[in-house]
Amino acid sequence: MRHACRSVAFRRAPAPVFQPLLPDDPDEVAGYRLFARLGAGGMGRVYLSYTPGGRPVALKVVRPEFAEDSEFRRRFSQEVANAQRIHGLYTAQVIDSGTAADAPWLVTAYVPGPSLQQVVREHGPLPVRTVLLLLGGIAEALQAIHSVSVVHRDLKPANVLVAADGPRVIDFGIARAADATALTGTGYRIGSPAFMAPEQAQGGAITPATDVFALGALAAYVASGVPPFGEGPETAVLYRVVHEQPDLAGVPAELRELLLRCLAKSPEERPKPAEIIEVAREHPAVGGQLRFADNWLPLPVSTEITRRSDLPRTPPRPAPAVPSAPPVPSAPPVPAMAPPTVPVTVVEPPSGAVLPPQGAEAFTAPLPPPQPTVQLPAPAVALAPAPAPAGKRRGVSWRTLLTVALVMALGGALVGVLLSRGDAGPKTGSSSGNSGSGQQQAVDAPTTPGADDSPVTAPTGPDSTDTPGGGVSATGGPTGWTPLVSKVELDIPAAEYSSEAYRVDLTAGKLIAPGTNGKWVLGLHNTGGAGGSRANTFVSDGDDDSDFAVITDSSVTPGQCNTALDTHPDSDLTFGHAGAGRLLCVRDRSTHDIAIAAIEVADEQTGEVKLSVSTWQGGS
Repeated sequence: MRHACRSVAFRRAPAPVFQPLLPDDPDEVAGYRLFARLGAGGMGRVYLSYTPGGRPVALKVVRPEFAEDSEFRRRFSQEVANAQRIHGLYTAQVIDSGTAADAPWLVTAYVPGPSLQQVVREHGPLPVRTVLLLLGGIAEALQAIHSVSVVHRDLKPANVLVAADGPRVIDFGIARAADATALTGTGYRIGSPAFMAPEQAQGGAITPATDVFALGALAAYVASGVPPFGEGPETAVLYRVVHEQPDLAGVPAELRELLLRCLAKSPEERPKPAEIIEVAREHPAVGGQLRFADNWLPLPVSTEITRRSDLPRTPPRPAPAVPSAPPVPSAPPVPAMAPPTVPVTVVEPPSGAVLPPQGAEAFTAPLPPPQPTVQLPAPAVALAPAPAPAGKRRGVSWRTLLTVALVMALGGALVGVLLSRGDAGPKTGSSSGNSGSGQQQAVDAPTTPGADDSPVTAPTGPDSTDTPGGGVSATGGPTGWTPLVSKVELDIPAAEYSSEAYRVDLTAGKLIAPGTNGKWVLGLHNTGGAGGSRANTFVSDGDDDSDFAVITDSSVTPGQCNTALDTHPDSDLTFGHAGAGRLLCVRDRSTHDIAIAAIEVADEQTGEVKLSVSTWQGGS
C-alpha cells in the first residue's frame, strides 16, 4: 500500500493548465486560432481554441513522423470517421477534423476537468458513491461507443476526464491509429497493460466485453489507488492479467462483487454496460438515482475543475501593431548624384564601456536598412559630421539624413559583432551549425527563479555536436521545481550490459554499479524471448515507482513533461519507442520529482545506452 502513504508535504503547486505557445507552435490551424497549449504526448500536441460561435475546443495536431506514414493516415481517417458517429453525453464529441492536411488534426469538445489518473495521483482514492457514479457514467459512454460498432480498446484513467456534470471518455482517433501504426508490426498489443483484457493481451478477438474488463480495472484503481494487477514491467503485468486473479484488497467491500464480475477472465462472464448501470443505481450509497449533483466529487477535485474553467479569451501572441511614422518635414528633392564621402575616424572603446544590447530601440521612426556593400571597420567608429554650408537656414539637409542612416547601419551591425565577440568563449551544448538560431539561443539562455520552464532538447543526430539535454541551467530552475542535476552525460556501454548492468541514479546524476541500491534509479531490462533475442526496456527499479512519457518533440520543459505524464503516460518503454533522438520524462510517484533523459543512443541489439539526464525536485 505504498500509495496510501503519500504525504502532502511533497505536493507541489498545481501546474498551469493553459501553457503559453512555444516558438514552433502555429498561431492557427485550419482557421482555428490557438490560445494556449493543453499538453503534448506521444502522438501529437493539444491546444485550446474556440469555435466561431465561441465554444472552447481541444485541437490535437499529429506529429510529423506520423503524418508522413501513409498507413497512419489511412487508419486515422477510419478512426475519425468512427468517432464522429458517437454522440454520447459522456464522451468528448468529435467536432471537426483534417485527415488530409499536411499535419492531420482533430477537434473535440473541451472538458474543463482533470483526468482520473491526475485525480487519484493528487488526491488519492475516491469515495464509494463517487466510484459508483463514475461506473454508471462511463458504462453509458460505452453504450454509445458500442452502439456504432466501435470498441475503445484503451479505456484507462488517463482517458477519462472528470467534469462537474460527470465523466467524459476521450482519446478517439489519433491514439489508436498511432498505436496501431507504430506497434502492431512489432508484436505489441494496442492498449495499456494494467487495464488490458486477457484476450487483448493474447491477441484474441476484441469485443465490447474488452472495454468492460478495462472499466473494472479502472474502477478498482480509482477506488483503491493501485491497479488490480499491480505495477512493474509490462511482461509481468500482462502475465498477471492473463493468469492471476485481481488483487482487490484495497477496494471497499461493497464494490468488490461487481468489479470481480467485470474482471472475469472469460468475456462471456462479464456484465453488459446496461447491467453495470443498473447495479450502480440500486446501490444503497447512491440511493436509487445516478445524479451528478454539486457534491458528487470531493471538494479538492471540484476546486480543480473550477480552475480549469477559467479559460483564456485573449490570444497569447497578438499580431504586432505596425507603428505609424511621424510626419517628415518637407525637404528639397534629393539630387541624382553620388553620395558624398564621409570621413571615418576609428576609435577604440574605453575600457569597461558598456555597449547597448543588440536591437535596442534608439529612434521611433523607421530607419533605412543597412547597405550590404558597407565594409565593417574596426570595433567602433565615430563619424565626423559634415560642416553646415554657410548662409543656409537651419533645418535637415539630405546630407545630414544620409549621415544618420550610415551611422545607424554601421553602428547596429557593429554592436552585433562586438556582442558576438564577447560571447565567443566555449559554450556547452551548442553546435557551430546552429549557434545563430533563435531556438538555440532560447535553449542556451540561463534560467532564473520564477522564469518559465527551461527546455531540454533532444539530440539532433549522430553527427551533431549538441549536448543532449542542453539548455538546462544548473543554478536556476522553472517555477515549482528546484534543479538537482543539469545535463549530466552518462554512458552504459554494451560490454557491461546484462541483468546486472550499470544503472542511472536520477537523484545523483551518476551511474551506479551492479548490486548498488539507489533511491530513484533508471535501469535496463531485457525482456527478450528464446534464442537470445533482445527487447531492451527502460525501467525504474528504485524504492518508489515512477510514471513515464516518451516525447518526440525536439525540446520539452519540466512543466510540459508533467502534463504529458498526466495526460499521455507511456507503458511502451522499449528501445524501439523510447529510442535515440527522443526524450524520456520520468516522475517519482511519491516525491513528484521530474527527470528528463535525452537519449542519444539506445542500441536494441547490444544494450548500449548514451543519454543526458536533468532532474528537478518537486516543489511544495
